[in-house]
Amino acid sequence: MKKKVLLTGDRPTGPLHLGHLVGSLENRVKLQDQYQSFFIIADYQVLYDHLYETKTVLKNTYEIVLDWLAVGLDPSKSVFFQQSAVPYIGELTQYFSYLVTIARLRRNPTIKEEAKSLGVDSQKDRITYGFLGFPVSQAADILFVKAEVVPVGEDQLPHIEQTREIARTFNRLFGKTFPLPKAIISQTPRLIGLDGSQKMSKSKGNAILLSDPPEVIYQKVLNAYTDPKKIHISDPGHPETCPVCIYRQIFDPNPESARRAIEEDRLGKRGCLQNKKELAEILIEYLRPIRERRTRFAKEKGLVEKILAEGNKKACEVGSQTLKEVRKKVFGY
Repeated sequence: MKKKVLLTGDRPTGPLHLGHLVGSLENRVKLQDQYQSFFIIADYQVLYDHLYETKTVLKNTYEIVLDWLAVGLDPSKSVFFQQSAVPYIGELTQYFSYLVTIARLRRNPTIKEEAKSLGVDSQKDRITYGFLGFPVSQAADILFVKAEVVPVGEDQLPHIEQTREIARTFNRLFGKTFPLPKAIISQTPRLIGLDGSQKMSKSKGNAILLSDPPEVIYQKVLNAYTDPKKIHISDPGHPETCPVCIYRQIFDPNPESARRAIEEDRLGKRGCLQNKKELAEILIEYLRPIRERRTRFAKEKGLVEKILAEGNKKACEVGSQTLKEVRKKVFGY
């Protein structure tokens, strides 16, 4: 029985971190055996909010592929490829751009939220054509391989719905060509940052990277958010809002140990420093196999380049067939 097609990936804005691991990467490792998987390095997507920082894209691409390999993604089972290496994505974006109105793009909640985070009003003319058309480009990323499932965070659901709308419109106008992809939502809550902010982020400097050595992990955890209301050890803690306690629940291999530590924190029977030291050791051990595999892969000269060259070729072969079908449906040749 033919496997369904899956597509997901990462923007090369920096190396991956713990939030990516529990929110997406661990799930991808399980899914790669169930689906024909395509993992995209979405380098064009860097341009909409990092237009003046493109010199790091190549290095970040290399780092992300090493992270993928280290967590267990397997290029013999999946296709690793770069968005910019597949010209058929751009061609498909062109076709799709005629199927979506400006008004519809402006209503996309994710576009509104991302514009707000950049200090831009999505309803006015300060945003670029590329930024506003980002969902159209993403639809082409998904549909050029005719992906049927797309693992995403809940905040990306509007993009998947817009992709379905585009596929539906194309199929209605030119005949059934594309599937209507379904989202696979991660069941893991978003990991908050070390500083207690809502999201762990490379750009905010509140993340533990998969590539961080033990001494860096230790120092980052010691510098993590400290409950301002817990001045003395005997003061009751608030583990539900403390990133150290939240991480302990997720990463401690001994659930009973985690439960006991959190309860002691709540009752004022342990201090923040003890919590941090214990968590640092837990995270160092949790990431040890990933770090060791990553180091081993990094020593293999030309490995990343070879994997991407093969993946780009496979993605282009699939894209060529899709666009041949699209041209035939649209123009008859």
